[in-house]
Amino acid sequence: MVPLALSASAALSPFGRGSKCWAKLFPSSSRRYAANLMLFTRFPRKGFSFVASGTTGRTGGIGIIQTSEGETAMPSYKWPDKKKPRVCKLGGGFGGLYTALRLESLMWPNDKKPQVLLVDQSDHFVFKPMLYELLSGEVEAWEIAPHFSDLLENTSVQFFKDKVKLLHPSDYLGTNGPTWFGCGGTVHLESGTIIEYDWLVLALGAEAKLDVVPGAAEFALPFSTLEDACKVDNLLRKLEREKFGKDSSPIRVAIVGCGYSGVELAATLSERLQDNGIVQAINVNTTICPTAPPGNREAALKVLSSRNVQLFLGYFVRCIRKAGEFEDSSKQAEVGGDKGIGTEDHNKDSDKFVLELQPAERGLQSQVLEADIVLWTVGNKPVVPPLEPCDQPHLFPISGRGQAETDETLRVKGHPRIFAVGDSAALRDASGRLLPATAQVAFQQADYAGWNIWAAINDRPLLPFRFQNLGEMMVLGRNDAALSPSFIDGLTLEGPIGHTARKIAYLIRLPTDEHRLKVGISWLMKSAIETLLHHCRAP
Repeated sequence: MVPLALSASAALSPFGRGSKCWAKLFPSSSRRYAANLMLFTRFPRKGFSFVASGTTGRTGGIGIIQTSEGETAMPSYKWPDKKKPRVCKLGGGFGGLYTALRLESLMWPNDKKPQVLLVDQSDHFVFKPMLYELLSGEVEAWEIAPHFSDLLENTSVQFFKDKVKLLHPSDYLGTNGPTWFGCGGTVHLESGTIIEYDWLVLALGAEAKLDVVPGAAEFALPFSTLEDACKVDNLLRKLEREKFGKDSSPIRVAIVGCGYSGVELAATLSERLQDNGIVQAINVNTTICPTAPPGNREAALKVLSSRNVQLFLGYFVRCIRKAGEFEDSSKQAEVGGDKGIGTEDHNKDSDKFVLELQPAERGLQSQVLEADIVLWTVGNKPVVPPLEPCDQPHLFPISGRGQAETDETLRVKGHPRIFAVGDSAALRDASGRLLPATAQVAFQQADYAGWNIWAAINDRPLLPFRFQNLGEMMVLGRNDAALSPSFIDGLTLEGPIGHTARKIAYLIRLPTDEHRLKVGISWLMKSAIETLLHHCRAP
């Protein structure tokens, strides 16, 4: 689901901090974030181990660990200042990055401005609502997936590339005093590094859940990260080189799920492939985007119908397998809507996949689809790291969806030093319903989380989070989109107007002033070139 990203606070963005490098309009692909190239050198000494680190451009690093004779030293992150609060953000998505930038934008007393460390397993932030434009060629990777080194260059936020292994919180022991002083716990990373913190923000997002259908983990591709989008694009390019311009069968793409993500993928890929491809979208519901505003749903149906996208509504996927494996002739009556495809044809191409569909509604017949690419857009599991000690799981409340249970101030219940935002948080609205795990919710939670950490450090009251639904929007092609703002009942902007409005909304919501400027200039240049070429081709 891709919600309307423009919020009331976006126009008066809290991330404007002034720029020192406005002349650097476009990033260089050769730049790397040298601050996180930690070079560990161990010097054996009797009774202890010494761990040194080489850092560039930052004052944080890996500290010295002393252990007793025979014990193994574990590297520990060394905060630059021992007296200032230490805030660790786990995850560099909308929740984690935007919370860090929010903290950076606030006014702090000199002795209380916190040291902020952002930890993520990737070295770039991904603006996920615009991943589809990578497949259509409308945007470039650096525009929607800038490196953290570029985004944080003019801030005091430090970045550490690593994966979280487990948490060891200590604030459940009764550290509920009004001041920040005192360790809130430690974070253990996959590399072995240990980070001690005073305040922690969980914003690790979610992963695709591919274990619900046999064969999905082996043969289906998720679409939620930059790596996912690049993999899909590379596969499409390979198939296009092999099949376009030749007397061969069209490229078949099967998309499991017809929520926002599935519909946006179907619209984007059907436009890209045109007559050289067949897009098949499967959904267990009998309609697409069941939770979407009617205007968005109708606009999407109109676009999918005009591009001959095959919709299999009221079906769930029973299994996914490679073509030619465990073939049953009784199941070959219909493959991808075409009859007469026999077992011999399947054995000729081992790169094709077969999806067995089971009807979820009465009156429907089982279907068997064939595809060159299977894309998976249904189901995800929040990433919440395990705790240590693991024999006390009640110390960290987890919801049925695998998210950390929070109070209305976004603090994890029972842990006054830990905040959770985005996919990691299970937060309910005023009516008691869990808020959806969308970019819009994460945007707004980041503002509150940043403020509440400021308030906690400065002994001020914390604000209860109040979600404001601003509407929803979806991309339907290079020059097509649908946008339904919540503040004008029944209004839906479609086509080129909706597409322009969506791009402006997301441009405003990009993380920093510097990046907005670079991307804005890039988009204007592309638009001018396309307009010029269009006039040159006109008779």
